[in-house]
Order: sequence, then structure tokens, then C-alpha cells
Amino acid sequence: MLARVDTVLPLPENVLSLSASGRAWNGVSVNVNEWRGSGRVVHRFPHEAENRLIAILEEVGSPCEPRLRQNQPCRIGYTPRHVDFIPAGMEMWGYSADVRFVRDVKLTFDVAALDESLASRFDRDALSTPRLRFSDDRIWTLVKLLAEAVDDPDPSAQLYGDGLTAAIMARLLADPPEPGASNKGLAPWQLRRVVEYLDAQLPERVDLAQLAALAGLSQAHFSRAFKASTGMAPYRWQLDQRIRRAKTQLIDSRASLDQVAEATGFADAVHFGRTFRKLAGATPAAWRRDRKS
Repeated sequence: MLARVDTVLPLPENVLSLSASGRAWNGVSVNVNEWRGSGRVVHRFPHEAENRLIAILEEVGSPCEPRLRQNQPCRIGYTPRHVDFIPAGMEMWGYSADVRFVRDVKLTFDVAALDESLASRFDRDALSTPRLRFSDDRIWTLVKLLAEAVDDPDPSAQLYGDGLTAAIMARLLADPPEPGASNKGLAPWQLRRVVEYLDAQLPERVDLAQLAALAGLSQAHFSRAFKASTGMAPYRWQLDQRIRRAKTQLIDSRASLDQVAEATGFADAVHFGRTFRKLAGATPAAWRRDRKS
């Protein structure tokens, strides 16, 4: 994971500042950028050798416009919450007549690496065809959630991001699943093996690829089957187990909140308290007091 940094390299004309942060899940690089500007901006997107999926999360000023040529306006009309997909080997330009602030997220990925990590069949036509300003609220929402997880140090963010990238790529590029596959849960032996592994690893970071391999499934298939079996996504199951372990320590020991937070994989007592309250309905101190009084 990379910390947010201010970019000091030469910026496009009328771009006053740019800060960025990034992280990778499943071989997919996720970069969140915040631009501040004043006036007309035209700039060429980097990473031309890779496939790129771009979403605008927030913009102030004239709408941003994706272009395949610097001076050729996009033929697709503006729609809010749109997404752009640009295949590898194809240049892309961004344009705005008068930009003030833009927050965007860009996913770059290599298909060969995804084939291996996700064990999915990808639609080759989808990989070679640019799609500008296409509307898919599900993809946009998943990308937004992924962007929000980039700076999250929590161990469960690994499974969370792995699951989001697998879901995004499955919807964007993969062939549709076989009928009925989405409702089928894990076999008892698969669920037992995965749960035992998760328990053994708590509270450490776990990759979705590891869990899927234990069950002999692709990541997308595993995520659907695990949720069908447990009612929870893998990351949520792991987070729930960490909170359960924290509750045991709160009742059975005199450990401070900082010590419990460290033992259950949280960055600090503040992060632990916020997450605990969200899932348990009370702060750790109040929860402990109520059960020890």
C-alpha cells in the first residue's frame, strides 16, 4: 500500500496540484487521484500498455470528457456515474473545458495475470473494444468502494479488496456464470477447510486467492459460494471473527483497549472502537462494563 503523496512532476496546463494514493489487489493496481485546477485541461493518460478502467467519483467545474484522440470530442453524451474502459495499446485523453476539482479512480491490469489469479474465462471481444461513458451502476459502486479501501490498513481490507476486484472484473470482462452457480454454497469439506484456515490465520491478512485455492474454485465462484453458505462475504466473516475474539478478551482479561486492538489486528484503539461499535452496537468500554457489572 502506498501513502497519499503530492505529485511534484510537471503537471498539465491549468492543473494546480495532484495528490495520489495506490494499492494493488489480485494484480489490479488501484490509483485514486485528486486534481485541483483552474481552466481548460487536456492531458494524456499513462499506462497505455495496460487495460484501464476509470471512474470519476467527484468533479467540480465542467464535466470531464474521455477522448481517444486529443482534439476529437467524445461522441458519447455525458451521463453521471459513468465508467470508461480502454484496452491495452490504445491511447486515452482526458479533457475539461474548465476544471476546479476532480477525484477519480483508475484500475490498471494485465489480462494474463488476471487469468491466472482469478481463474476466469474472459470475453476477448470485451478486452479489445473501448467503452467510453458507459453506465453500469454496479461497477461504479464497486469501484467507489474499492477506492475507499485503498488507504485502509485493517487486515480485513485485503479480503475486502480482493473480493471487490474479483466482482468488478467478473462483471466487466468475464463470461456469465453457469445457470444456478450463484446460489450454490460450498460443500461441507470446503467450508470446513476454509473456516479452519481463517481461524488459524486470525488476525493476519489473508488473500482471497488462498481461500479460493483451498476450495478448488475461482475467486468469483468461491465468493458467491461462501456467502451462500455463511450469509457473509469472506472479508465480513473474518472481521466478525476478529470482533468475536475481541469480545472474549474484553470479558476474560484486564487487557487495555490498545492491547485488545493490537491482538485482534486493528491499527489502534480508535479504529478498533469505531469498528466494534459499528458491529456490536456499543463502544468496547461500554460493552465490557455492561457485561462485567
